[in-house]
Amino acid sequence: VQLQASGGGLVQPGGSLRLSCAASGSIFSVFSPNDMGWFRQAPGKQRELVASITSGRSPNYTGSVKGRFTISRDNSKKTVYLQMNSLKAEDTAVYYCHVVLQIGSQWSNYWGQGTQVTVSS
Repeated sequence: VQLQASGGGLVQPGGSLRLSCAASGSIFSVFSPNDMGWFRQAPGKQRELVASITSGRSPNYTGSVKGRFTISRDNSKKTVYLQMNSLKAEDTAVYYCHVVLQIGSQWSNYWGQGTQVTVSS
């Protein structure tokens, strides 16, 4: 099982970035993820949920990114995206993708390796 995240980088305030995270491995070829989402962790702070999406439900966003970030998923590619617009310095953090998989009564959590997003002039 692997979650491969990409798309991070350095951007000026007000700029945009798009993060992608693809889930791969034999289990994902059979089962589709339930929840897919993004967390972030800034230096000296706890990891926090940024956005999550479950098929058939409205996406969930933390308040500070509402109206600026958009989460989406492509179930055929087992990929989750995070479009980040109007970026601010306080969005600087390592962003981690997160997937929840349910098989019967068993729930499993998977994490990507993290991708750095730096917003600075």
